[in-house]
Amino acid sequence: MPAPCRVIVMAKAPRAGFAKTRLTPALGAEGAARLAHRLLDHALAQALAAGLGPVELCAAPTAADVTFDAWRHLPLQWSDQGDGDLGARMARALGRAVATDGCALLIGTDAPALDAAMLRAAAEALATHDAVFVPAFDGGYALVGVRRAAGALFDGIAWSTPHVMAATRARLRALGWTHAELPPVADVDEPTDLAHLPPAWLAEGADVAGATRPWSDGEATARQR
Repeated sequence: MPAPCRVIVMAKAPRAGFAKTRLTPALGAEGAARLAHRLLDHALAQALAAGLGPVELCAAPTAADVTFDAWRHLPLQWSDQGDGDLGARMARALGRAVATDGCALLIGTDAPALDAAMLRAAAEALATHDAVFVPAFDGGYALVGVRRAAGALFDGIAWSTPHVMAATRARLRALGWTHAELPPVADVDEPTDLAHLPPAWLAEGADVAGATRPWSDGEATARQR
């Protein structure tokens, strides 16, 4: 069993026009928001099922956003992402966690293949490495874990480009950190990425607050491409 480790889930409030906006051409604003809801629900369920330690929802714009009320009943800790680019927000969240818990894993909600078993494997790798990553097929990464202050790891990285993981490997070498990489997974960011959703999700649509609702007409178009 891996050592205790905080799991941080970074997420935008799953509301129309705010979350998963790059999927709007395929799903419409409401459909993209429903998918964001389903992805966040999945990420939190897997983080809790991993049983590694505290699970923190690091939220944007703030944890007080009413869209997050669907998860208030869960045993979560809550925080705000705050200002800055993605690197600054990740460094801040991980820095807090390492200071209080000794190690932390951070994930987003874009990679439905990330499950509890992979989170546990990442925590096990972190026991013998300074950092651990799950790369993404698009050149970024879907999980980062650290057991030391990580600000320098994220500063100056060109986010949302195909070079994020390569630049991060170079940064790790410059810092003299050891790191492990688990098998890569797919992110769901663009309409063509919808093929990477679990088949049941594509067949049934997004289950929002217990009600199965269909995707927009645009989803069917995207699936036929």
